[in-house]
Amino acid sequence: MSAADPAGLERRLRVLEDKEALRGLLMRGWRALDHKDWAAWSACWAQDAVLDFGPWGVTYGREAIRETVEWAEESFGRQHHLLNTHFEVDGDRASGIGYMWFVAVSGDGGSGAPFVLGGPYDWEFRRGADGRWLLVRQRLGVWWSDGDDDGARAPEAFSR
Repeated sequence: MSAADPAGLERRLRVLEDKEALRGLLMRGWRALDHKDWAAWSACWAQDAVLDFGPWGVTYGREAIRETVEWAEESFGRQHHLLNTHFEVDGDRASGIGYMWFVAVSGDGGSGAPFVLGGPYDWEFRRGADGRWLLVRQRLGVWWSDGDDDGARAPEAFSR
């Protein structure tokens, strides 16, 4: 790469900006999730999005995803951590991987031991007509869990 290749530099800068926008999308979205700001959280998703939530099954469409996750999260306080994220950008499409560390505390912040679980995320994104990135598909595998999940929604209830 030389200074004589401004188009190459522009392409590389665009990819870096897109990766930062994807990171920002997830950070805003998961912060909204933890604050139960369902409008802000669901705005991160495409209308035709798919949520594949490991043992809890698959949900199709932005509104169904919102309803299902809002119902599943109703008894919990702040809890989601996104770790080791990585993104690949290909024009108006992108993919990403990362890990989730979920710490479920009671909605009132009680002192009981939390239920925790973790596993890999696998995301697909597309750029909308307005230039903003949206989640198109999210897969979550659950690799481990610990603690009492009395407040959690059981997998069989999640696929209602």
